[in-house]
Amino acid sequence: MKMAVDKELLPMKAHYFLFNAGTAPVVPFMPTLALQLGYSSVVVGTMYMILPIIGMLAKPLFGYIADRFHRHRCLFLSGQILTGVAFFMIMFVPAVEKPLPEVQFHSHAGVASIRHCSPYSENVESNLESHYGNRSLNCDMKCDAKPFMWDIVCENWLNETVNCEMDRNSSLLEFSTTISMNDILEINENDKKCLHFLIPRDHGVVAGKNRTLYSPKEKQYFEANCRMDCHDDYIKNQLRESAVINTKGAMGLPEFWFFFGMLIISWVGMAVVVSIGDAICFGILGERHHLYGKQRLCGSLGWGLFALLAGVLVDQMSSGDVNKNYTIVFWMALVIMGCDFFASTKLRHAQKHLSSNILRDVGQMFLSFRCIVFFLWCVAIGLGTALIWNFLFIYLEELDKAYDMGDSSIKTLEGLVMGIQCFGGELPFFFLSGWILKRMGHVNVMSLVLFAFGVRFILYSMLQNPWYILPIELLNGLTFGLFYATMASYASIVAPPGTEATMQSLVGAIFEGVGVSMGSLIGGLLFDSVSARTTFEIFGIAAFIIFIIHVIIQMILQRNGNSGVENGTVKYFAPTDAMHMLNDQEYSSVS
Repeated sequence: MKMAVDKELLPMKAHYFLFNAGTAPVVPFMPTLALQLGYSSVVVGTMYMILPIIGMLAKPLFGYIADRFHRHRCLFLSGQILTGVAFFMIMFVPAVEKPLPEVQFHSHAGVASIRHCSPYSENVESNLESHYGNRSLNCDMKCDAKPFMWDIVCENWLNETVNCEMDRNSSLLEFSTTISMNDILEINENDKKCLHFLIPRDHGVVAGKNRTLYSPKEKQYFEANCRMDCHDDYIKNQLRESAVINTKGAMGLPEFWFFFGMLIISWVGMAVVVSIGDAICFGILGERHHLYGKQRLCGSLGWGLFALLAGVLVDQMSSGDVNKNYTIVFWMALVIMGCDFFASTKLRHAQKHLSSNILRDVGQMFLSFRCIVFFLWCVAIGLGTALIWNFLFIYLEELDKAYDMGDSSIKTLEGLVMGIQCFGGELPFFFLSGWILKRMGHVNVMSLVLFAFGVRFILYSMLQNPWYILPIELLNGLTFGLFYATMASYASIVAPPGTEATMQSLVGAIFEGVGVSMGSLIGGLLFDSVSARTTFEIFGIAAFIIFIIHVIIQMILQRNGNSGVENGTVKYFAPTDAMHMLNDQEYSSVS
């Protein structure tokens, strides 16, 4: 049969391609950029808990406005402008001054050393030695000093005691010292890796007094908590446990609020574009719901291509730098979102159905137990999706450092991850989603997605070499491609006439505003309190448990009957029964 191309759908395909191509260079890198700017994983988790809540509020609000005042196109185009401009402005966010690494200064029996302990210090010794070679660093020390400490310093350390009494009132002992970067000891202490930087005997200068700092003449033990500043970004990043801003510290920084504010604006823009865009797409498709996946796969194509390109370009532009240079991704976002705006002006969409009471009609969805199960399923998927969206790359960069892979190509690996997620995963499953849904039914597909999440997370927890993640990413076709097509088509089928944009917005808000938000907070707390590997293991086990619960609930519902449930003017169809509404034979020649 000769395949015909529906020209009415070409602008929709162009939008999906360009919108995803415009957001792909920026969105995946935001959590790692936040860490590079100096914020902790808890701050990242908190931000990505709040952002989906903002989206949850924005989606139904603007969806309702679009349906109530018939302003789908206007809001759709405005959302694209907001997204592109806000992403571009993030380029001007300055990095915060990171706290100096916390260390302990030790001196005993004439031997002085600086010790840094952290559960994340694995392989730091070899990284420092390979980076610095035989170089030495001059480091300034600021140590907490108590009166008894000054007794030791004045009596044993200084070659003179003149004016030492004046120092006894000071709570800070300051001095500088030179440490050799090829003379570092790595010792396991209480489940932590501790690095010992040895200090040459009789070396160091008391700040401001130009007096030699000797090691104690007696075998006295001396220990002080200090901040160490070696005036070098690389060692500060390697000793990164303390070199981050916590949530309380971030709240008082104007640069944080500028960064977070731009993220909020971009998130609102994306929320409007995604939810209203899907409603416009289903409006153009009419009864051809099963063709949604073929439109949406253009978005996966754009995401995969430009995410991979962005990763390679960031690595190339960052060659030789300690930190990654993300400038190119913000320019890409601005230019491509401009192209999306132009392509979207060609869309021709008119709302065919009107609702006399949108809030009442949509609210009746919550009277159906099946719909409630569907909403809870969206929340569960959101929990898992948050871990992948916001913390997967942080995990990869930890593996990269822990297993001495070097960081010269980590952004290329992250680009490849997104490329495989799209081309090897989402693309084929978006293409086949209509066929799969018609033969398996929505209920069985929902269960399959939960099971796939469990497998994916358990495989993540077993990773050693970060490059082994690439074949795992094929599962993204099930956990996102098939999931998203199921969620969107299901919402379109059960939406009362005239509430299409509101319903798409509501489902998207439940998925992101509740599920992704909660997952971001939980993931951030677990990353900080346990380990990244353990976090993925916990989420994997939870996914299997929810899968079993979902199967049992659906079996009970099926046993009680699949008939539609009348809620006033709305008739709810069970997922498998609803598919009779799709007449693919009539439209099988349309792509």
